[in-house]
Amino acid sequence: MGLRQFVIDAWSWLSYKPVMAEAGRPGSRAFPELARTWVPPHELRRLAAYKVLASYDNNQAGQLSAAGGDVGALERRELGDAANLVDTALGYLLGSEQKVAVEGAEHADDETPTPGAAEAAAVQERLRKWADKELLTFRVQQAERAAVLLGDSVMVLAWNPEKQRPTLRVYDPGFFFPQWEDEDDDFPRKVHLAWELPADDDAGLKARVRRVTYELGPIFEDSDDGTETGGRSYPWEPGRTSNVTCYLTDAEWLLEDLKNGEALDRLPTDKAAYRIRPDGTELNRLDLMIDFVPVVHIANTIPDGGEHWGRSVLARVLQALDELAATDSDSSAASATTGTPIIGLAGARLPVDRATGKPEKLTVQAGAVWQLGETGRMDALDTSPQLAELRSRVDHLLDRIAANSRVTATGLGMLDASEVPSGYALKLALGPLDALVGMMRLAREHKYRLLFKMVQRLYQAGRAEGWTGGDSLPARLSWAPHTPTDRAAVLEEVVQAYGAGVISLETAVAMLVDAGYPIKDAAEEVERIRAKAQEEAAARMAEVVARGGDADQESENEEKPAESDAGGDGKSPKGSDGRPVPFGFASASVRH
Repeated sequence: MGLRQFVIDAWSWLSYKPVMAEAGRPGSRAFPELARTWVPPHELRRLAAYKVLASYDNNQAGQLSAAGGDVGALERRELGDAANLVDTALGYLLGSEQKVAVEGAEHADDETPTPGAAEAAAVQERLRKWADKELLTFRVQQAERAAVLLGDSVMVLAWNPEKQRPTLRVYDPGFFFPQWEDEDDDFPRKVHLAWELPADDDAGLKARVRRVTYELGPIFEDSDDGTETGGRSYPWEPGRTSNVTCYLTDAEWLLEDLKNGEALDRLPTDKAAYRIRPDGTELNRLDLMIDFVPVVHIANTIPDGGEHWGRSVLARVLQALDELAATDSDSSAASATTGTPIIGLAGARLPVDRATGKPEKLTVQAGAVWQLGETGRMDALDTSPQLAELRSRVDHLLDRIAANSRVTATGLGMLDASEVPSGYALKLALGPLDALVGMMRLAREHKYRLLFKMVQRLYQAGRAEGWTGGDSLPARLSWAPHTPTDRAAVLEEVVQAYGAGVISLETAVAMLVDAGYPIKDAAEEVERIRAKAQEEAAARMAEVVARGGDADQESENEEKPAESDAGGDGKSPKGSDGRPVPFGFASASVRH
């Protein structure tokens, strides 16, 4: 291979597979769909990579390699290790739940709420209602599994006038063809979503390609020649005039009408069949009345400089998965000779086939009896040592895959809990997984912020009830902890920190929420704790009065705890373990 053939790009980790050379080749059995004339040549490696990764996820990598000419690959045994790695990484990425959070909404119920907190809480409530109606959690699962497996995923928003809300749909990244004019631009001004529709003989439909295009362009006002540009004031930027809008085109082309050189961005407009909306509107450069492309591309990892595509969680360990499949295949063959060994006979009297006069073949089975002569001997080939070695190699490969993917053996459930000496040691073992999840969530942070920003602006553009003008509020997708939390340790830390006065009650409750305690609303929980504390204080005061005690002295005792309650130090009451506990958390400490 010469230096001109040695390519280093976002898909270089797949260059070792001979089947990748089939991408775009006429007559290819591995990638017949990539030989279509409408597929852009510079997208062939990306689309081929998606198909290779999908084959690993479905235990079909051997079949794909066989289609590329490797006949021996049909014997490969694939036992779901790739899919297990993807699902495990996805589970840690998502955590137990995801919530929409608007900055500042958590202060709406404070005694002195910060400016804008009430508005933020209202927007957060409306976004959460939208998320429930649009099954956001389900859509996120769809999109994120594709991103973890393939490296990329695509989410598309559209305003639905009947439902009076934005709708959300997830697309296969193989349908996504952004048109970047500048390599440094992270948000392309033109995006194609394209895929083939198979022929339907019963309906009389021929094979065709469908292309949905979102494109930013200048606004044209009605005039005689149609070339006069105009301006528009959008609700999210009041007082500012913009001359940019987003146009939608949805059309189909017959595959037989497309010629060489007519790639996706150059399909002939005179042969296009434009789709029609239910209200009769032709979807040919339809003005969407927004100044952004409502398409969000999610990358699984932070792209390298100059790149836009993410990397699959399988990318770095794909060769190890091949080695594992080969070892599993060898183990299967070795187990066959171990369970049914090869036997050599000497001096045996073999039965003769009466029809042919030739000795019959002997079968090793339970209850078989063979007659041996005086000098007869039977030897069995023992392959159990080889089988044990192959099983040991499987464990070695699984450890390498766990380490190099950074999901870790602990994360994959391969570590015996009895072998962990302490919680700190377990935390260290999960360190690479923590870094992996942190990187993956960071790569998605601004994309989900962009998604919720688009949702708010679509509501404003649709003039939905309750959505007034003004800039969109910052909203994000909040993830739950990806690993189990030692709730008892967190509770003890909260009790000690709050009792020492180094954290507020609000912070203490927030820490319990992050630890997984079933607290639905932190602000409401704080109010309930304070209300309960006041009730208990009033009850004690009433008890003192009923006993004929001095109410003023009891009031002083409330402000400065007595030695009998404070354990003699006069600072704070103590729990059953002798440690000081704050008022309002005493009962929780006693339970602990």
